[in-house]
Amino acid sequence: MVTAPERLLYRLELQVVRRLDGVLQGSYRTLYRGIGTDFAGLRPYQDGDDVRHIDWNVTSRLDEPHVRIFTEDRDLTAWLVVDTSPSMRFGSGAAGKDVVAQELSVALARLLTLGRHRVGLIRYDNTGHRIVPPRSGRAQVLRLAGELAAEPDAARPGTPTDLAAMLHLAASTIRRRCLVFVISDLIGPAGWQRPLIRLAHRHEVVVIRIVDPAENALPDQGLVMVEDSETGEQVLVDTGDPELRAALDAEVASREQRIGEALGRAGVSAHLVSTDADLPTRLVQLVRQSGRHR
Repeated sequence: MVTAPERLLYRLELQVVRRLDGVLQGSYRTLYRGIGTDFAGLRPYQDGDDVRHIDWNVTSRLDEPHVRIFTEDRDLTAWLVVDTSPSMRFGSGAAGKDVVAQELSVALARLLTLGRHRVGLIRYDNTGHRIVPPRSGRAQVLRLAGELAAEPDAARPGTPTDLAAMLHLAASTIRRRCLVFVISDLIGPAGWQRPLIRLAHRHEVVVIRIVDPAENALPDQGLVMVEDSETGEQVLVDTGDPELRAALDAEVASREQRIGEALGRAGVSAHLVSTDADLPTRLVQLVRQSGRHR
């Protein structure tokens, strides 16, 4: 009997992986490479070099910045840190943010395992977390798909997502330098910026933010009862009120600015994926943007 994770993976292999294979011509298999630890030499600093690799002793002697070069590993270990909190279950269209995050995670895992890389998973929500150690192969992707498809525990009412705790968990779990994908809507209390900076200081971090169009533009539906999916608070609002719409637009703009500045300060590769976007097209853009970031 074919399981749900097997059906999901088979569909993604047909709809996403094969399309990417034709468009990217295999470059996704070598874009994210292992990070070596064997010292190979020195060279003058160039724009874009990682400042953490500057050899300050040589720089002071030669009065010119020099960076250390390391032998590059062939294998790569990647982690998927996936937010499955209640706010991720929102969706105004055919697919919610949780579905998009699940499909994106499985597609990324399959693309990485095709390059014989290892992939692990940290699934986090308000009630707990699940950790799947990194392994390679199709069987590992099926296991990750099963974990992401499992129903989360009932969330405690009035508990917003603790994104800082999620990032702290990732930092304490992932010891060796790895490629880390953080997949979340980044909806939660302030305070996650500093843990993200610490995580990015040790690892190469790619933040993929999942958004829904209805979160940024309130549809005019008259009187509507809206509920916070995480706190359970309900409010009756007039969606046609011009003052309310203007206030919401200002709040959205302020939120986007805060998140953009926080991601910029962390120095991570940041990407936005909407629930109404075409997944293969967005993955192609993501990989190419990440190539330019490197």
